[in-house]
Amino acid sequence: MATWNSRGLRGSTLEDLVNRTNEQYREKGLALIQKVPTPITPVRMDKEHRHITLAYFDQRSTVDYIGAVQGIPVCFDAKECSAETFPLANIHPHQVDFMRDFEGQNGVAFFLLFFSHLDLFYYLPLRNLMAFWERREDGGRKSFRREELDPDFYLPKKSGFLIPYLEGLQKDLKMRD
Repeated sequence: MATWNSRGLRGSTLEDLVNRTNEQYREKGLALIQKVPTPITPVRMDKEHRHITLAYFDQRSTVDYIGAVQGIPVCFDAKECSAETFPLANIHPHQVDFMRDFEGQNGVAFFLLFFSHLDLFYYLPLRNLMAFWERREDGGRKSFRREELDPDFYLPKKSGFLIPYLEGLQKDLKMRD
């Protein structure tokens, strides 16, 4: 079973930015998005500092965030990448299965990618990820390059929100019509 230790804090800066963005959206009445907690069972505790030093995951997590935007159910996962190539191993089959099922119930599923070395945020619709996922399943590349991404889904910096992912969602919804 998977275990947790201090390496599990990778990506916490991205998580903080997403959480603060979600608060901004909630305060403005635009969306209500919540972080999905990952259930863990502590194995070892530092009793002096009251910190968990070793734990195991009770179950596989599905997505990082779930909620509603103006009546539209949404779920997404936030991933950080420090290179020009994103390994599909960072996305798990059970996550993709959940997101497919979510969209099957008329929800919208996507990935929020942060290319940290470029300070760029990207909205990746599930259907666009599926092209890379299926390519891998057919024996192709086990990753995708940033240059393969649709440039329309890079998120602008001048919107007043830390990570303006609702702009990506709006473009995504227009393409579905």
